[in-house]
Amino acid sequence: MLAKVNMWLQRRIAILTPLSLVLGVLFHQVGEQLLFVVSWLFAFMTFVGSLGMNAKETKMVVKYPSFVLASIAFLHILMPGWAYVLSTVFFDDHLLTVGFVLAVAIPTGVTSIIWVSITRGNLPLCLSIILIDTLLAPIIIPAIIHVVAGERIAVDTTSLILNLLWMIVLPTLLGILLNELTKGKVQTTLMPKLAPFSKLSLFAIVGINASAAAPYVKTISWELFGVIALVLFIAITGYATALAIGHLLWKDPDIATTFMYVAGMRNIATGVVVATTFFPAKVVVPVVFGMLFQQVLASFYSKVAERYKLYQVRLT
Repeated sequence: MLAKVNMWLQRRIAILTPLSLVLGVLFHQVGEQLLFVVSWLFAFMTFVGSLGMNAKETKMVVKYPSFVLASIAFLHILMPGWAYVLSTVFFDDHLLTVGFVLAVAIPTGVTSIIWVSITRGNLPLCLSIILIDTLLAPIIIPAIIHVVAGERIAVDTTSLILNLLWMIVLPTLLGILLNELTKGKVQTTLMPKLAPFSKLSLFAIVGINASAAAPYVKTISWELFGVIALVLFIAITGYATALAIGHLLWKDPDIATTFMYVAGMRNIATGVVVATTFFPAKVVVPVVFGMLFQQVLASFYSKVAERYKLYQVRLT
């Protein structure tokens, strides 16, 4: 039964995520009372996702060092820089700029595993990047925020680092350790049972944190439409640029497709939690809307990836 529920949720994630956002805004009074559970839900979700990882994934770093370096540079230098330039050009609002940058500076999305599998990319390489990028989050995210926010927004960096360690690093290490101790058995015993609850945790996180952005989202304005449009544009260009760079660097359709998803997707729930916990509510707005398009665009680019692979086969 749990497997069927998990499959049902997985197939409808692109619909249920924005629905959670809408419900969170409409019932923001309830969400505001539940903010304290978000970190626990996220830690649980991270733990479940890491049960499928093991220490062997790090061997891919030696085999594809250029892929790892390019992924980190794209995720945490190129895209944050692109978001910063666009947001400062179109909005004269430092809080929105921080929100746009945070939305793309967070670690790569665990759900990229699903899409890399669907498009027959290099799954071990995808897992290795997720693992490495996740473990680097407590270093990279505070550094980027410090550069962008500067002294104009007071951020408790120590608390931010500790929060990221608690939500991301410790659950990841615990999941990997459990996988290693059971010699992979946990992937077929515990993981399938927890998977649907992990997805429900994601929807809960989206809904609860949407309550923080409710004052800005409930008021329809041209600025709100502009934020949504720019979030969509940044996401579209992120996927497209990643595929182009992957093709130019490796000429291997499987590697290029993997790079597209690793570099194009984000663990947006991390950004929402960080924005809600450490920043004024307006910073949350661009981050929250990132959830609206990620899975839909992932589905669209899976078709782009298939056509790209067919084109490459014809050339050879």
